[in-house]
Amino acid sequence: FIKIAEGCDNRCAYCIIPSLRGKFRSRPMNELLDEASELASAGVQELLVIAQDITRYGSDFNGGVPMLDQLLRELCKLNFHWIRLHYLYPDQTTDELIDTIAAEEKILPYLDIPMQHCNNQILKAMNRRDTKESLLAMVEKLRERIPGLVLRTSVITGLPGEGEEEFEELCQFLKEHRLERVGAFAFSPEEGTP
Repeated sequence: FIKIAEGCDNRCAYCIIPSLRGKFRSRPMNELLDEASELASAGVQELLVIAQDITRYGSDFNGGVPMLDQLLRELCKLNFHWIRLHYLYPDQTTDELIDTIAAEEKILPYLDIPMQHCNNQILKAMNRRDTKESLLAMVEKLRERIPGLVLRTSVITGLPGEGEEEFEELCQFLKEHRLERVGAFAFSPEEGTP
């Protein structure tokens, strides 16, 4: 595991992580590359790139522009068999990032993207920046450009305001768009969240 950032600025309505871990803070790239070099030299074969939100890597010190694609290209130069990515947020999965994932053979075509729901009203209640349409466009773009892609997502059911209709819409979305791995979690209120 290499943790590339700490904290989170997403402020999803159900989540307490920003209160617990603070604002999003990327680790300097040179520090990460030194750590990754040590891991590769020690014989580590699989590098798991993790953070609460890896897609925002570098945006806090690069004028708001994420740098995950640049970091991944550098990590791929090291002696790892493969690199796995954990927690790509849908709204920051850019064309540059998709191109890097598609081009780099070491990056596994297994992406963990927490969509949480597909109903626009529920997404808004969750304080997510996505819409059903933007999620669908992202899934289609990823499948088109990354051969052999396996998508994993997590969803939350039972958020206040979700009824049978919204739940059925979510189930239908998951069936229609062939998400290979889905973690489903029942909503539970967390103290300190809206």
